[in-house]
Amino acid sequence: MSDKPDDTRHEAPGDEAPPGTPGTGQDLCRHCNGSGEVNGGKCPECEGTGYVIEGIGGG
Repeated sequence: MSDKPDDTRHEAPGDEAPPGTPGTGQDLCRHCNGSGEVNGGKCPECEGTGYVIEGIGGG
């Protein structure tokens, strides 16, 4: 897993918005707990990156 966001990767199924969208940030994938793997294969939510893009705070 990368330690910094990758704004060049495509949107994964678990992302709330495309990478690089203002007002978003990366968070550990809850499906694989950041490992990028589920049952010995690539996580279907984060596509193996270990993180997903989510909206951050604000109101």
